[in-house]
Amino acid sequence: MSHQYKVRNAEGIYFMTLTIVGWIDIFTRIEYKSIIADSLNYCQQEKGLIVYAYCLMTNHIHLIAAAEPGYKLSEIIRDFKKFTNKQIIQQIKTNNESRAEWLLNKFEYAGKYLQRVKDYKVWQDGYHGVELVSNYFIDQKLDYIHQNPVKAGIVAESHHYLYSSAIDYADGKGLVNVVLLQ
Repeated sequence: MSHQYKVRNAEGIYFMTLTIVGWIDIFTRIEYKSIIADSLNYCQQEKGLIVYAYCLMTNHIHLIAAAEPGYKLSEIIRDFKKFTNKQIIQQIKTNNESRAEWLLNKFEYAGKYLQRVKDYKVWQDGYHGVELVSNYFIDQKLDYIHQNPVKAGIVAESHHYLYSSAIDYADGKGLVNVVLLQ
C-alpha cells in the first residue's frame, strides 16, 4: 500500500474505497450486498468500527469511517475484507450463481501468485484511506458518496438507494447503522 494512504491518525475520520479485483460487478445480486451490509453492522458491534457514511456500488464500496478508541481502522478493514472474501466465495459456490465458474476463475487467478492468498482473492489490496480534516472535505466526500448511484443512473434521488447512507441523512433508517456527521 502506498505510504500516502496509510492511516496516520488513529482518531481520524477517513474516506476510503474498497474495490473488487478487476472491477468485477459482484454486487449486482442481493445476496452479496447483504453480506456487506451485515458485515459492516457486525464490525460496528464487535470490532470498533464507526460508519459515518457508505455507498455500495456494483464493484466497490465507499466509506467514511473511523475506529473507536482502542481499535485500529486498518485492522478492522483487513478483517472485514478477509471475512467478506470468504462469505462471497461461499455464496458463489452454494447458490445458483449463473456466473459461478467465471467468477471463481477470476477470483482464483487474482490470488494465484500471492503467497498470503490461500484460494481466492475478491478485494483489491488497500483501501486508499484519506483523512477528512475539514468540514469542507467531509461535505465534499459525503456528497460524492451519496451521488454515486444517481450518477450511475441507478436511482433519481440519492436517498432512494437502499445500499447507501443517504437515507439516514434524509431522516430515514438504512440497512447499516450510521453515525451522522453533524
